[in-house]
Formats: sequence, C-alpha cells, structure tokens
Amino acid sequence: MIRDLPQAIAERGWSATVVTPSYGELHERAHADPAGGIAVDFAGGTEEARVYVRRKKPVTHVLLDHPAVVPTTPGTIYHADPDNRPYATDASKFAFFGAAVAAWVRSLDPAPTVVHLNDWHAAFYLLLREFDPSAEALRRIRTAYSIHNLAYQGQRPLAGDASSLERWFPNLDVDLSAVRDPAAADCINPMALAIRRADVVNTVSPTYAREICRPSEPARGFFGGEGLEEDLKAVAIAGHLDGILNGCLYPPGRSPRPGWQRIVSLLRQQAEAWQEASPENPAHRLAAERIAALPKRRPLHLLTSIGRLVAQKAALMIEPADGQPTALDAILERLGRQGVLLLIGSGEATIERAILAVAKRHNNLVFMNGYSESLAEPLYRGGDLFLMPSSFEPCGISQMLAMRDGQPCVVHGVGGLCDTVSDGETGFVFHGDGPPEQAAAFVAAVTRALELRATHPVSWAGIAQRAEALRFDWDRAARCYIEQVYGRA
Repeated sequence: MIRDLPQAIAERGWSATVVTPSYGELHERAHADPAGGIAVDFAGGTEEARVYVRRKKPVTHVLLDHPAVVPTTPGTIYHADPDNRPYATDASKFAFFGAAVAAWVRSLDPAPTVVHLNDWHAAFYLLLREFDPSAEALRRIRTAYSIHNLAYQGQRPLAGDASSLERWFPNLDVDLSAVRDPAAADCINPMALAIRRADVVNTVSPTYAREICRPSEPARGFFGGEGLEEDLKAVAIAGHLDGILNGCLYPPGRSPRPGWQRIVSLLRQQAEAWQEASPENPAHRLAAERIAALPKRRPLHLLTSIGRLVAQKAALMIEPADGQPTALDAILERLGRQGVLLLIGSGEATIERAILAVAKRHNNLVFMNGYSESLAEPLYRGGDLFLMPSSFEPCGISQMLAMRDGQPCVVHGVGGLCDTVSDGETGFVFHGDGPPEQAAAFVAAVTRALELRATHPVSWAGIAQRAEALRFDWDRAARCYIEQVYGRA
C-alpha cells in the first residue's frame, strides 16, 4: 500500500509524500538528498533527526534518520523482544518516529491537507497532535488512519519501564482515557489512541470493516475487533469508519507460464542458496532432497501456497482434519502421486516446525522455509491451485497475485478474501464454525477444486479465466480514498 497507493493518488492530481524511518541505511540505498535536521523532543531531551529526501516522480519520499530508529542492526525493521516485554524495542522506535514526524509536519509551509497514518506504528503522531500544547498547527490538519491488522496494537506500559509513555514523553500532559488499553488500564494502546482520535478511520477491505465491530471469538474461529470493537463501533456509528479494498498492480503484457523444469530449476537454486547461508536449518536440507526427487514430468496438479507462517495465515493448515494430524496431511494424502504442493514461507517457529513435520511425512510436499520474490513470481504464474486458508484476513494480496496470473484460489471466507474470491465463479471459498470445522471445510474445498479440475476441464478453465479477468486496481482504491477518506477527514 505504501508503495502503490501514493503513486495512484498522485496520478489523480494530488501531491503525495511518503515519510518513513530510514532504519539507518535506507537513505543511503535510495541515494536520498540531505535536507537538514529537525529538533525532536523525546525522553526528556531534544534530539536532532536527520531528514533525507528522494523525489521519485510523481511521489516524494522523506526518510528520517536517528539512532533511536536503529535500536538494533541497521536495516532491521522489527525486533523480537521477550514475551514479557512485547513491542518494547519497536514501540520506543516508533514513538520517536511519531514525534519526529510531528515536528517535521509542523515545519512545512504550506501545511499538508491530510496526514494519512498506517497501523499502530504511526499512531504516536496523534499523541503529539492531541496533547502537545505547541502542536496547534497539527490540529488544523485533517488526519486519516488505516488499520491493516488489529492483531498487532503496540501496547506498552504507561509508566515504570524504559519503553513506556512516561519515559518517551515525560512532560506531556496526556488524557489517559484517550490512550488506555481496554484490557489493561496500566498500558497505552497506540492503535486504540488512533481509532479514538483520528478524524476518519478505514480498514483495507469492506468485510474486515464489518468484522472488527464484533468481539473476537477464538473458540469459534472468529477474529474481529481484538478488544477494540467498542471503539470501532463508536467510530462506525459516527459514520467515520470505511472499508476500502487494497489494490494490485497489473503490468502490461505477461510473461509466459513457466515450464515444469524451469520451476524445478528455480526451486533447486533457491534451496541451495538457503542451505549454504543456513546449513543448520533442517528445512533447507529436506527441501533440497524433495526437489531432487521431483518427477521429470509436471504432475497432474501443482498446488502452491506463499505467505507468512503465522497463526493468522497458517493455523488452519496445521489443525487436525479428516482423521489426519493436520489439514495439510489430509490434502497431501488426497493428492498422492498425482500432485505436488509447493509451500513457501517463514514466520513463527512453532508453525515452521509443524509444517516441517508434515513435509517429513509426505514426499509430495516441498517446504521452502523462507521467501524469495524471484521464486514467488513464477509460482503465482505456474501453479494450478493456490491455498490461502487464513483464519482472518484484513485484505490479502497473495490471492490477488495468484488470480492475476490465472491461478484459482482456495480461501477462507473472511475479510478481504471474501471480497475478492467468489465460490465457484473465480475460486473456492470455505467456511466453518470453529477451527476443527474450518479445517475440515478447507480440506473439502481443496478436494472439490481438484475433482473439478480433473473431471470438468472446461468449467475449470472458466473459473481460471474469470479470476484472471478481475481487476482490483489501485486507481479504484485511490479514488475511494480521495472521496471517502481524505474528503471527509
């Protein structure tokens, strides 16, 4: 979104500027021009953030650099903190970034029409806008706030910790009712702050905007407002909550569908590179073995799945189903020798281990434990059926990329997946009340898709063609943001 939406907005006549942390090196990689410094009040002192500008027509990119936004290794965006101090490193980093952005925006002449913030990371800007007495200029600028994933809210203590509201802004007189976490009165919740104080709020799909106004029920497999549903319902009732579907790029022309041997060669090259870089990872060694044993001819069914291996994306894959240890086991049993599943992803260690265990049990699963754009693109283009059984999905881009390349998808009927895939028309959608039922429905949907492909090729071709003909373009999204969000902020 940060890459593509500003471009589409600029093409509609707006002046678009993107502001991000430099993370210690992005300004150098981008060959950005130095543009002076900005004084930032933070942690009881005044720091200077360096400003760098890269004008890449028609969008201007501003990168803010300071040691506070490089708390670990340069170029690293997120830091894994211990379970007893979640978000500690990143919250301090983004609190400084928010203060730096607030200071930078105050220096602009003319001031921007709208400041558009994204997720909890950018919410600290609103803290300064609302409670800094010297920020009157910011309060005259309209503010829009986009929610991309309510599972991550950035909660930290109000006080008593090096990473806390008190330590970041000791001189700020904050109305604590505006920042408190609904579930923990001694914590600040940046996501809640932004929902309560932004002029207008949106999510990245219409269905997700409706889902998050309901409380989550994990036992029933439903993920909604994640504790913020009352705040979101209040915004919706006030008419300030929208759902605008993300877009997808549709470059002119299209590369030919890669042949089987080309896919195998790319898999082999990537597995060897990862194995050389991390020889201790057993997933890389097993992937190399599986690739070497792949058939010489393309299997009847080539299934693909590409995404982050986190509970949101992969919990249903490893949920028991149909008498098998996991839904993946059940799908692979049904595939047998007629098909291969190529699964690419990395994420939570427990899920990686679970999928590796499945790969050890089934020769027709190639588990590539990482991510590679050069490998993902030909798999979107070359696969027969894409699997995306997210437990919840604010929008989703992988299904759009697969559909763009004529690969039908099996998806869970939630969030943006519900808004982009129509069962039996452009793909296959499953539902269920609770994770066990959802996992069984996932297996059944894959089975239904494979049977249709094997026995009714004309019907299958129609689904693939209709999926490929759909357009979820960024120009449509830009028009909606301008009319529904920026115009009302």
